[in-house]
Formats: sequence, structure tokens, C-alpha cells
Amino acid sequence: MEYKFRDIELKWQKYWAENQTYKVDIDLNKPKYYVLDMFPYPSGAGLHVGHPLGYIASDIFTRFKRLKGFNVLHPMGYDAFGLPAEQYAIQTGQHPAITTDQNTKRYRQQLDRIGFAYDWSRQIRTCDADYYKWTQWIFMQLFNAWYNNETDKAEAISLLVAKFENNGTDGVNAVCDEDARKFSAAEWKAMSEEEQQKELLKYRLTYLSESVVNWCPALGTVLANDEVIGGFSERGGHPVEQKKMKQWSMRISAYAERLLQGLDTIDWPEPVREMQRNWIGKSEGALLRFQLEKFEEKIEVFTTRLDTVYGVTFLVLAPEHELVQQITTAEQKTEIDTYIAKTKQKSERDRMSDVKTVSGAFTGAYAINPLSGEKVPVWIADYVLAGYGTGAVMAVPSGDERDYRFAQFYNLPIVQILDSQVIDETADPTKEGKYVNSGMINGMNYTEAMKALVAKIEAEGTGKAKINYRMRDAIFARQRYWGEPVPVYFKNDLPYLIDEGDLPLVLPEIDKYLPTETGEPPLGRAENWKYKGEYDYELSTMPGWAGSSWYWYRYMDAKNDSEFASKEATAYWKDVDLYIGGSEHATGHLLYSRFWNKVLKDLGYTQEEEPFKKLINQGMIQGRSNFVYRIIGTNKFVSYGLRKDYDTHPLHVDVNIVTNDILDLDKFKNSLPDYANAEFILEDGKYFCGHEVEKMSKSKFNVVNPDDIIDQYGADTLRMYEMFLGPLEQAKPWNTNGISGVYNFLRKFWNLFLDEKGNFHVSNEEPTKAELKALHKIIQKVQEDVDRFSFNTSVSSYMICVNELTALKCNKRAILEPLVITLSPYAPHISEELWSLLNPGKGSVITAAYPEFKAEYLVEDAFDYPISINGKVRTKINLSLTLEPADVEKQVLESADVAKFLDGKTPKKVIVVKGRIVNVVI
Repeated sequence: MEYKFRDIELKWQKYWAENQTYKVDIDLNKPKYYVLDMFPYPSGAGLHVGHPLGYIASDIFTRFKRLKGFNVLHPMGYDAFGLPAEQYAIQTGQHPAITTDQNTKRYRQQLDRIGFAYDWSRQIRTCDADYYKWTQWIFMQLFNAWYNNETDKAEAISLLVAKFENNGTDGVNAVCDEDARKFSAAEWKAMSEEEQQKELLKYRLTYLSESVVNWCPALGTVLANDEVIGGFSERGGHPVEQKKMKQWSMRISAYAERLLQGLDTIDWPEPVREMQRNWIGKSEGALLRFQLEKFEEKIEVFTTRLDTVYGVTFLVLAPEHELVQQITTAEQKTEIDTYIAKTKQKSERDRMSDVKTVSGAFTGAYAINPLSGEKVPVWIADYVLAGYGTGAVMAVPSGDERDYRFAQFYNLPIVQILDSQVIDETADPTKEGKYVNSGMINGMNYTEAMKALVAKIEAEGTGKAKINYRMRDAIFARQRYWGEPVPVYFKNDLPYLIDEGDLPLVLPEIDKYLPTETGEPPLGRAENWKYKGEYDYELSTMPGWAGSSWYWYRYMDAKNDSEFASKEATAYWKDVDLYIGGSEHATGHLLYSRFWNKVLKDLGYTQEEEPFKKLINQGMIQGRSNFVYRIIGTNKFVSYGLRKDYDTHPLHVDVNIVTNDILDLDKFKNSLPDYANAEFILEDGKYFCGHEVEKMSKSKFNVVNPDDIIDQYGADTLRMYEMFLGPLEQAKPWNTNGISGVYNFLRKFWNLFLDEKGNFHVSNEEPTKAELKALHKIIQKVQEDVDRFSFNTSVSSYMICVNELTALKCNKRAILEPLVITLSPYAPHISEELWSLLNPGKGSVITAAYPEFKAEYLVEDAFDYPISINGKVRTKINLSLTLEPADVEKQVLESADVAKFLDGKTPKKVIVVKGRIVNVVI
């Protein structure tokens, strides 16, 4: 009976699908466990062997937890909206839904072949209307909510309206726009509906406002910071500029403190938590107002070092700051406009990361330092961003490196401060520059100085104490077609929600997937697309992160058409116990998900403050590239060991036509027309390729398709080999050359169940101590490894165990049946087949219980004592560990092996170290 992995795997994949083996429901008699993978965007290229790494790990853990008696939710779906499908639609004219559907079917085929224990009855796709209906519904909840600082949570906007009706803004402590007005109840009631809606928009958790965005004219859309690299779009490499646009935003800044504090309550990798802390960027300081000379307006700056205010020699505004055009003098206008135009060509990320370039422009305006009374010039520079803080900074060249270089470059004053323990204790009057006294804070320490200065500016009305967060509100709009329509229409240029009963607002058909000729988003092409035939819809669609910011809840109750998830489902499944995915989502998806989760909890729809209890970032599987060496100017290729004898140029070659670094010459000639007439200089009749570890990509010809591996070795081999490559969280190179070892292990495991004639046969004999020891070592090892996600060491232990049992010629049911159960999370197909042969008609191995570990089988009751005679070990004698030293000595001296070394002599001394060694001195 051969190990026919192809037949076995097809058989059990069909069985699992037909019997819905992995379908789960709420079961109050079992503890729940929720295991989630970051769902993939289904690209046309399909999966390569690097993609399933995290999926295999989560699948092993899922199967293990089921064997341990847990009711495990392990779903899968697709993050199916996005720019790639839209770009393909623009190029081909094919509707994105068609390519997305083709791609998801391709992914499903590949995932099924690997044998994952997903509950496919819960599959979701973010582009399906029955899913994004609820994404739109959540948007509506955010629109109809505000953040109450008194209760420290989001509340219904109707409660805010009630406060306005009763007391106006008196007593309202809310997160809102800076320009939110103060008004009485009477003034509120006297406002028109339009005026009231404008005012409420300043409080809503999702709102319209002018924002500086990354605008890509070629793509006709706004891009997120992580979609811009070096001033160009990540997709297509098109120029990106900074532009002010009216955009939907989400008031994530309201949750800054809760997002920060929540990081201490979850089991996440510290680098990810640190990235989020830095992104949120909490700082305590003061807001200070500089009165502009010749203008009524003031420039507000936030500073954590108010004690440096006496060293301010100029102010710097972001080029996009609203006051720039107003205060720029006629003499400086050309220079300012030129600088602003250049700034628009840089992305925010580039501006933030460029710490070396010094550039700016003088507005011609001056402002008055509220504490020193000094007049300081106002400049603009691209290292200041409009959306961070107030979009203005007070420059202290003596205390800040960038300010110092800026001042030096433009020959601006650099003030050193004397007699201050706070600012510059080492101030040297012999240095070049101007010196001032530190004023009222002379001699104070930092805490005393800050307290005194804050009291002064608050008393004088020139500033106040403030806690600031670097994190800005999230822009929630894209000028694309392939995304969720925003459930909003406009009346008198103000946004209103459509009726909840009109959800979902489905994407309309359009003729092209491009912006209109007048610059509107693609949805502007839809004919007769108006709400109730009268009002214009919002033409932007939601960003890619919308559908992924709540999807774990939909898995809990995926077919519910009346709620995004029932109270029963959210009360039982609660949150994700284990989440596996990439660290690249640290300040995107993972942050937005935490934000939406907190909003849903505040509004009473869910129970948990944090969505993901434990997070694991799987490492990248890197490609092992191969190279051929072409003699420059010829079509002749030199084998690796001879390459230095010629003037050669290395070229990537498809790794799928290379075996153990030996090139298949015929396949190489057929791979490209240029190579058809290639000539080769060989070593020992073979062409040896060079190799290097790189990122797996099509351009490097090092992509390995999991389907090819499964065809050749089977899915169980692929699963175990990916785990065997190294620790889950570390990067590791793929090398197909090593996979045969895992395949041979599975064949050896299979052979344990066969007799000499190759027929299935297991014995009901009682196992020996050695057999029980081998079994319980692996039971313990796998349990410990899975609990700490150390899957690679389990694979090694399985190999050792099977070798031991093979040497013992073990074919006993009492050993092999538990062994099948322990292996089933790693290699489910072969385990199912053997389980069915061991237990005909008993169903899937997933219903079994994980074997109980019994420590007594690992207790050693005998020991091979090394026998040292006159300091040299001469032999070993196996003796019971229960023997006393005198009995050990007696049996050693009676041994024939020892007697020949004694040669009739009586030992002078015998030293027994129990369980270690016996020393005989003659």
C-alpha cells in the first residue's frame, strides 16, 4: 500500500467540503477560541509559497485547539476592493467585479489544495453588496456620533443636539473642530437647519473638511502616505503632489489617549506597539499665540519646551498654512508662490523624512513674541506640515538642530540664553551670536519654569497648557470607482445620510473607470444616479481600509441580513484570540481597526475594548534566486565555478528550471527566444548556477508556486516544510532543495503502519517502555511547541520520533493512533487517511481528543554507567537507578568486562556517583 499523496489529499479535501467538517456554530458547552488571518487581497498572480506561511501556522494552531476541546472559529475571506483591480479595468475596460471574482476563485482553489480548516460557510468579500451594506451602516453610526470628553466615549449626536437645545454649548466638553462656535440655547434654536448642520459637522466622528492630501493626477485619486514612495505613486510610479481638497475624514484623534493606553492591555509584538505609540505621538506642553504685526490674526504654535521661548528668533509656517497668502508681502509673493509649487511635488512622508535639506521662503511678515516682546520674522518651510499640531513652529536655533541649520543657511539670528539652568547651562559669551537673559525663569528647573510660564500666558490670555497628539484625523475618501459608495447625499451643499432602509447603496454602472472630463471622480460618470431622483450622491468612495476595519465581526455572523452581527454572536465570540499577519499594517489597518472597534463598543454594539488579544507577525519567506553567467557580447553562458575566467554578466534564471543549483539546459533554451541558440561552458558536464537570497518576486524569477510543490510532493509536505524552514516570526529563505527530507519523513511515517508485504497492519500488543517513551516525548514536545508557536522544532521532533519507532519496529495501535492525532494539525491529509484506517466509520480525526501526556513514561529507571578504571573509561554497564551504591559496586566488580581490566587485582577504591559514573582505582 503506497503513500499516494495525490489521491489521499483529493479524497479528504472533498470529504471536508461535502461534510462541512470545519463549520462551527455557537456552542455554550465549549470554551470559544477565535483564530484569524489577515485576509488577502486577491491578485491575479495567485499565491506564491511565501503567502501561506502565516495561514499554515494559524491552521496548525486551530486544529490543535480543537483537539484540546475548544470551539474554534477560523474563517477566511477577501479584501476585495482596491486600486489594482481598478487599474486593470482602466486598461482593459473589464469591470473590476469580473477580475476580482476570477482572482478570488483562483485563491480559493489554492487555499483548498493546502488543506486549511476554514469555515467557508462564513466567507466574506468586502466588495459584495451584502457585506459593504454594513460598512456603509458603520459609516452612518460614525456620522451620527460625537465624542464626549466628560464620559470619555462616543455618544449619539441626538444627545449633543439635546444639550444645545437646553444649554447651548455651555457645559459641552467635546472633541470638535478648532473653529467650533460658542452659542446659547436661544441662538441654537434661532439657527436655520443649514446653520445647525454646519455646526454639527464640526463635532461628528466622520465629517467633511478641507485637508491637504496626496493627489496623483495620473491616477485621478488621493493616495494614503503608504501608497506614496519618493514623491511617486507606489502603483505606476506617477508623480504625487500636495493639494488642498474637501475630503471626508474620521475623527480618530478623539481616541488618541484610549488607543495609547490600550496598547498596554494586549499581547502584541513590542515593535508594533512602539510604532503605534510613535504614530499617536503624545506630548505635553503649551499652546502659545504670537500676535502678527499689522494684522489682527495670531499665529498659534504648540511647544513642549515653553522654557525656550526667550530664544525664539523666527517662526516657520507650513506652506499650506491658511495665513500664508494673507500675510505675504507683495515683494515676497513670487518667491513664496514658487516655493509652495515646489512643495506640492513632495509627499508628506518625504517632507518628514528629509532631515538634511534646508529650504524655505520669507513671507515679509513679522510677529511679536508674547513673552520677550521681540519682533520675529515669519518664514515658510516644507519641514513644517499643516496637519501636524498647528502647522506652525517657533524656531529656537540654539536648541534645535534643524532650526540651527535653517538659521545658519539664511543668516538668521541664533540667540544663546544666559544665566539659565533650564535652556543652556553651558552658554559661552565668547561664542558668536546674540545673548539674552532668560527672564522670569532665571535659575528655575524645567518643571518650575514650565509651571510659571504656563501660569503667565494663561493669565495674560496669550496661551494655555495643552496635551498634543501627532496623530491626525484619517482621510476617508478616495476618488476611485472600485470602493464602497459613501451613503451620503447633498442638499444645499451639506451632507445628509440616506435612509437606513435604502442600504446598501450599490455601485452604479459607468462607461469608463476614469475621472470625468471636468475632474470629478469616476462615479460622476453614472447616469441618473441621484438620491430619490433629486439629490447628488457623494462621488468619492471609501478607502481600502474601510472594509477591513470591522471584518472580524462579520465572520461571527456572516449571513445575518438584519444586523452586522447579532448580540448573541458578539457576546459569544467577543474578540479575536489570535491574529496572524504582517507588521506592515501597524499604523494602517491595525490602528483603524482598533479605532472602529472602540466606536462600536461605545455605541453599545459590541463588548470588547480591543479587537485582537494576541498578534503575531509572521516573517517573510525570501526567494532563493539563481543566476547564469553570460559572457558579455555573446550568447554563451559559463558555469558558476568558471565565471571568473571570463568577462561575464549575471542574469536571473527561473528557479523552477534549476535543481540543486544545476540548470536544465533544454528548459533554459526554451524559456526565452534569446536563449534558443545558447552555448554553455560546463563543469563536469553540468551547468552550475549561482544563488542569492532575495525578496521573492516575478522580476527575479524566484517565485515558487505552491501548486507546483503540491503536485510534486503533496500539501502535507508543503505545510510541514514551511514550518521547518525556521521560527515563524523570522525571515527565512525558501530552498526547494531541502523539501525532499520532509517528504521522506512522511513516507517513513506511513510505513510504520505497513507490514513486510506493504499491507496496512497494526498490532494490539502492549507497547514497550521504549515505545511509550518515544510517544510521550512527542506528545509533550508538540503541546509545548504549539503553545509557544515554535512550529519548526516540532517538525524536527516528529522526525526523531519516527526514526526511533522505526528502529524499534513499532506497529502498535496504542502508540500509532495517538501519534496520528498529534501529527494531524501539521499534516491533516495523511493523518485523516490513517485515522480512517485505524477507526473505520468514526469520522474526522479533528473530532478526537489530544493525547494525554504522562510524565511517568519519561522517567528513567536504568542508566548506562560509564566505568572508569584508573581514570580511563573502559566500558559501560546498564544498571537500575534504584540500586544503592554498594549494590552498584558489587555488580560492577562481578562484571566480566571489568574483570579483564582488573587482571586479578583487588581494587584499592571504588567510587560510585549514583546516576553518573563509577570510578575504579587499582
